[in-house]
Amino acid sequence: MSDAMRVEAFLELPVMPLREVIMFPRSVMPLFVGREPSIKAIEAAQNFYNKQIFLVAQRKADLEKPQDDDLCAVGVVSRVLQMLRLPDGTIKVLFEGLYRAHWENLHEGARCVLVRIHRLGATTTRRDELPALVRAVHEALEEYGKNNKKISQETLMSMLALQDPGLLADALVPHLRVDYHKKQEVLELCDVTVRLERAYELLQGEVDLASVEKRIKNRVKTQMERNQREYYLNEQIKAINKEMGRDDDPQEEVAELAQKLRERDMPKEARLKALGEVKKLRTMPPSSAEYTVVRNYVDWILDLPWNNLKHVDINIEKARGILDGDHYGLEKPKERILEYLAVQKLSHGLKGPILCFVGPPGVGKTSLAKSVARATGRDYVHLSLGGVHDEAEIRGHRRTYVGSMPGKIIQSLKRVKFNNPLFCLDEIDKMTSDYRGDPASALLEGLDPEQNNMFMDHYLDLEYDLSKIFFITTANSLHSIPPPLLDRMELIELSSYLETEKRHIAQRFLLPRQITEHGLQEHNIRLSENAVLEIIRTYTREAGVRNLEREIATLCRKTAIRLVEEDDLEKCVAITRSSLQSFLGVTKYRHEEREDSPQVGVCAGLAYNQRGGEILLVETSLMNGAGHIVTTGQLGDVMTESAKAALSYVRSRADLLGLAPRFYRKVDIHVHVPSGATPKDGPSAGITLATSITSALLGIPVRNDVAMTGEISLRGRVLPIGGLREKLLAARRSSIKRVILPADNKKDLKEVPDEVLRNLELIFVEHVDEVLPHALAAGAEEIFSGRATVSPICHSLRPAGSAAQSRPAQ
Repeated sequence: MSDAMRVEAFLELPVMPLREVIMFPRSVMPLFVGREPSIKAIEAAQNFYNKQIFLVAQRKADLEKPQDDDLCAVGVVSRVLQMLRLPDGTIKVLFEGLYRAHWENLHEGARCVLVRIHRLGATTTRRDELPALVRAVHEALEEYGKNNKKISQETLMSMLALQDPGLLADALVPHLRVDYHKKQEVLELCDVTVRLERAYELLQGEVDLASVEKRIKNRVKTQMERNQREYYLNEQIKAINKEMGRDDDPQEEVAELAQKLRERDMPKEARLKALGEVKKLRTMPPSSAEYTVVRNYVDWILDLPWNNLKHVDINIEKARGILDGDHYGLEKPKERILEYLAVQKLSHGLKGPILCFVGPPGVGKTSLAKSVARATGRDYVHLSLGGVHDEAEIRGHRRTYVGSMPGKIIQSLKRVKFNNPLFCLDEIDKMTSDYRGDPASALLEGLDPEQNNMFMDHYLDLEYDLSKIFFITTANSLHSIPPPLLDRMELIELSSYLETEKRHIAQRFLLPRQITEHGLQEHNIRLSENAVLEIIRTYTREAGVRNLEREIATLCRKTAIRLVEEDDLEKCVAITRSSLQSFLGVTKYRHEEREDSPQVGVCAGLAYNQRGGEILLVETSLMNGAGHIVTTGQLGDVMTESAKAALSYVRSRADLLGLAPRFYRKVDIHVHVPSGATPKDGPSAGITLATSITSALLGIPVRNDVAMTGEISLRGRVLPIGGLREKLLAARRSSIKRVILPADNKKDLKEVPDEVLRNLELIFVEHVDEVLPHALAAGAEEIFSGRATVSPICHSLRPAGSAAQSRPAQ
C-alpha cells in the first residue's frame, strides 16, 4: 500500500483469520469461533486492547494454522460487541467493523498472535460520475429487492437512504451472494469511485441471476402444475379402466417402457426413435391394431443387444487344444483360424475377414464353426440359408406389412442377448432368388467388414452395428455364389477325408460317441482296424463321415440286441472284416480294381471327385472304319475333348511310332470308361487316354501295376492336376506300385501323408513321350519303332514298304 493511504501511525492488535467470510467497515456480523488461537485473540482484545481486534480473511479456507502468506493483505479493525460461550466449547461473537487496515509483521505475542496495522484512507477520482453511479446503484437495489426476498425491507431502505459512495459500497457488498474472493477485492479498493463501480457490477450480476432464477422457478411451477394435471387425468383413466374390468393400466405400461428405454445402453438414434414411438402409444387406445404394431416395434428395439458385448477371452493354446480335440486332420483350416484369432487378440477387435468354409458334405464345416465359438468363448448362432429365396428373410419386412418382422440376423441376435456371437451362416450356396428379391445381394452389406457397422434392417429402419460379430459361412460349392458376395469372404477349403483320416476319426470320435449314445460300455464292442477300412471302402462312398457314423451306429444297435437277448451286459462283441457282413449285410459299393495282367488298350487312370479318389480304367478298341472316334461311359465335354487331344498327339507322332501317315482313315477308335452310370469329366485323364490309344494302335500291353494322371496338350506336354493326395490314396488302395504324375505336381507332395506314399514309386514326367516307356510293357526302342504292332488292324497301319526306323524318344 502507498504511504499516502496510511493516515496514522501503526497500531498493534490481536489478529483473527476468517474462513470464507469478509468483514466490512460499519457492518455488524455474528460469527461462531472454534479455533483456539482465535478464541485467545478475542479474549485478549476484550481484556487488553479496548475490545478491538483485526479481522482478515484467509486465502484458502481449509488451512487450520495460516501463516503470513496465507492471509489477505487488507482486513478490517473491528470491535467485539458481545461474546457468548456455548456448551461445545465454541463461542458466538458479535463484531462491528470499524475501518480498513493493512497489516504487517505477524508475530506471536504474550497472549495471542499479534499484527502491526496501518489504517487505510480513502481517495476519490472521477467525482463527476459519483451522483450517477449512486443513482444507478439505488435503481439496481430496488430491482434486486423485488426478486430476492431474503433481504429485509428495513435493510433495503437503509441502504437506499445512503448517499455517501463509500458507505453505500461497504453496506451493499456484504448482502450479495457472491464468492468471498470478489468481496475481498472490493474491500481492498481505496478509491471510492472504483469501489462503488465494482460493487455495482456485482449487484447487476446478482440482479440478472435473480431474474433468471425467477424465470426458472416460474417454468418449474408451470411444469409442476402440468404434471399435477396429467397425474389427475391418469388417475381418472385408472378409475375408468378399473370400472371396465381391466387389471393392467396401459399408461403404466407405457411409462415403464419409456423408463426402460432411458436406462438401456443403446445408440442415441435408436433411443430417440423408440421414445417417439412410446409417445404415440400414450395417445392410442390399447384395443387398436396400430397400438399392437407400435408396441411390438418398441419391444424389438428394447430387446436387442445393442451394446451388450460378452467378454471374449482368446487363448491360442486353449483354442488349438479345442480344435485338435474336436477334429482330426484339417490342418490348414485350423491353422488359418488360429491366425485369425491371434490377429484379433493383438488388434483388440480389428475388423477381420468373413471366413467361408468350402467343402463337400460331412467334412466338418459346421462342427468346426461350433468349435471356434467354444474356443473363443462366444455364443454360437446358427442360421441355415438353404432354400431361402426372399430378401426379407435377411433384411426384414417394412412395418407397413401385416405381420412384419425383422430379418433372420436381427432375430438371432435377440435370442442370443449379446452383440458379439459367432454367427454361422450355413449353406450360403443354397440360396435362390425369385420375384421377391435376391437374398444373396441382401447379404452383401451384412458380410462386408467395411460397412456392416451400419447394417440397415427394413423393419427397424435404424442402423445396427454387426461389426463385432464373428461371421463364418459354409458352402459345398462356389459356383452358385454371386461373385460380389464371394469377394467379401475369405475362402478356406476343407477337402474330403482320406481313408486313413476316416479310420482315425472313426476310432477316436465316432465309435466312442455312438457307444455312449447307445448305452453301451467301451468293453462291449471291439471293432478291428480292417473292419473299419472295409466299412469305409465297401459300405460308404462319401467325402465326409456321416454315412460312416451311421454304419457304426448300426453296429452298436446290433451289439445292443445281442447283449439284451443273451442277458449278458458284460459280453464283448468282436467285429472283424470277415464277420462284417453278418452285421451290415452285403456290401453296397465296390471300387475299381486294377487288371490281373497287362492288357492291350487298357490303362489305369486316377480320378478325383468330392467323395475321394478312384481308379479309372480306360479301354480302347480298334475297328475297321473311316477314322471316327467314339467315346462312351458318361464322359463329359472336357474329357471328350481330352480324348480328341490324345488322338491328335498320336497322329502327330505317327512317323515316330511307326504308323502310316493316314492310318486314322482306315480305323475307328472306340474309347470306353467302365462304371458307366457315373458321370466323368475333367482334363486329368489326358495322358491315360493317350497311353490307352497308343497301346491299342501299337498292340503293346499296358502294365497292370501302373496308374497315371495328368492333363495333355496338343504338343504332348503333361500339365498339372488337382486332388493329388486323394488320387495317390486310390492307387495305394488298388495295389498300384508305380504312379506317373506331372512334374509340376512334385511340390504338392508335402501335403500328402507319409503313410499314403509308402510303397509307391512316383515318376514325374513333362511329356507324353516320357510316359509311354514307363507305362507300356515294352522298351522305348520297341515303342518308337513300330515293331510291336501285331494285330491285323495294326499291321494295316504300317507305312508302305519297309518297317519304320527306330527313333529315340523325345
